[in-house]
Amino acid sequence: MNNPLVQPDPGLAIWTIITFLVLLGLLTKFAWRPLLRALEARRETIRKAMEDAQQAKLELEQLNKRSTEIIRNAHAEAETILSKSRDDADRFREEMKEKAREDAEAIVREARRRIETDTVRALRQIRNEVADLSFEIASKLLQRNLSKQDNEELVESVLKQIEAERPASLPS
Repeated sequence: MNNPLVQPDPGLAIWTIITFLVLLGLLTKFAWRPLLRALEARRETIRKAMEDAQQAKLELEQLNKRSTEIIRNAHAEAETILSKSRDDADRFREEMKEKAREDAEAIVREARRRIETDTVRALRQIRNEVADLSFEIASKLLQRNLSKQDNEELVESVLKQIEAERPASLPS
């Protein structure tokens, strides 16, 4: 049972330790330091990404606040514009009512003036006709001296004659 692999050999142990230390030195110089530098660079990249994400989050919150404020201002401005438009429409409506009222009053005044003018004209015409009628009756009475019955017949005939001429000149 003498297995050379199981028996301790001090020379092999020293060479194994030397080889291990050289390999450890080489790994430290060529592998471990670049690996640590790569890990540190990765850590720095992650830290910077976290800071950038935090900064982006803060900026997004500020943008959200600004957009909320802009929307609120826009709503207030829209309400102001709508209110002003309503006021303008009410004022315009009142102006139109007042103008219509003034126009109606002017039309009524003009109609009254025309009625008065037409009434005066009709009264003049009636007076003229009454005067003509009186003159005609008086002239006929003077031409002949009539009895009461003849006088009434004469007045009736003159009235019939005037009525025959009247529809064309005067309304009833």
